[in-house]
Amino acid sequence: MSDPADYFEEMTEQGGVILHFSGDWTIAHISAIDKRLRQLAVPVTGVDMSQVSAIDTVGAWLAYRTASEHQAEITKATSEASRLISEVSGSSVMASRPEIAPFLRVIAEIGEAVVVAFTTMLQFMGFVGQVVASLFSVITHPGRLRLNAITQRFEMVGVRALGIVGLMSFFIGIVIAQQGAVQLKQFGAEVFTINLVGRLTFRELGVLMTAIMVAGRSGSAFAAQIGTMKITEEIDAMRTIGVSPIEALVLPRTLATVLMMPLLAFYSSIITIIGGGLLCWAILDIPPVTFIQRLREVTPMTDFYVGMIKAPIFGAIIAMAGCFQGMQVENNAEEVGLKTTLAVVQAIFLVIVLDAFFAIFFSSIGWD
Repeated sequence: MSDPADYFEEMTEQGGVILHFSGDWTIAHISAIDKRLRQLAVPVTGVDMSQVSAIDTVGAWLAYRTASEHQAEITKATSEASRLISEVSGSSVMASRPEIAPFLRVIAEIGEAVVVAFTTMLQFMGFVGQVVASLFSVITHPGRLRLNAITQRFEMVGVRALGIVGLMSFFIGIVIAQQGAVQLKQFGAEVFTINLVGRLTFRELGVLMTAIMVAGRSGSAFAAQIGTMKITEEIDAMRTIGVSPIEALVLPRTLATVLMMPLLAFYSSIITIIGGGLLCWAILDIPPVTFIQRLREVTPMTDFYVGMIKAPIFGAIIAMAGCFQGMQVENNAEEVGLKTTLAVVQAIFLVIVLDAFFAIFFSSIGWD
């Protein structure tokens, strides 16, 4: 029968203590000794393990921890004990510096995120190049254009989005007019609410909010549809029979979104103007006729042109971001949800970045 783990203290001439471990230092025999070692209040200068009959990793960790806490030296350990103590001491390097580990982990995660972002950007640029190459190929061979697929996407991207886009735009118009009226009323300039509603709607919010809605609605659908086809190996089957997935799946969705975005943006702008006009009529007592007349005077056509120029570009970005993330799905269902979320985030991010670029560009050429 094994002796339980124990130790005794030997005082040194310098006033320190040498701990002499004895018995079976395994997990079954050291629960009581652990508490005693934690309560040591005297300085330990050495740990003698010559009388230890058996030891496992738990016992080795206890010996190493005791020596580390007191900066003592472990002596007369067997080869097996030395090996185990060496292993547990190596695994505790990070645990011994808790104040550094979180910082290093954050730095590592930031670095990994930067690498992933640049890699994704390069992959997306390559994907855009494939789509452009396929477009030129279809232009030179019009018979390969899939009109039925494009028409089906017209319904999904455009017709079925009219309800939610219109409702959103109507309330955005009300919010713009209400907030503008409250602020301008302090200066007795409530009439300029019409300027705010007209210019902000046609130039920015009409197309931007439509793009965000289309990204959340259609961009996510593109990613989920193509991602599901990737899992079920339909895309591999298309390549096997000589059909290009870019031409069959990506190009129809991209063309449909590019063509429908200007129409949706114009529709959204009109509904937003209606919402703002109704609120001006209800709160500011500005009749609809006066509202429209004033709107025509203060809103230049360049604002309309800016919105219509941005709309198809936003549509292309949204469609390609959704299709790109769908193509990145690996062979498990969890990837579909992940890539669908990434498609929406990527599309909205790119749309806002491009909108900022367009704002600076059109202002620099005098369209402000």
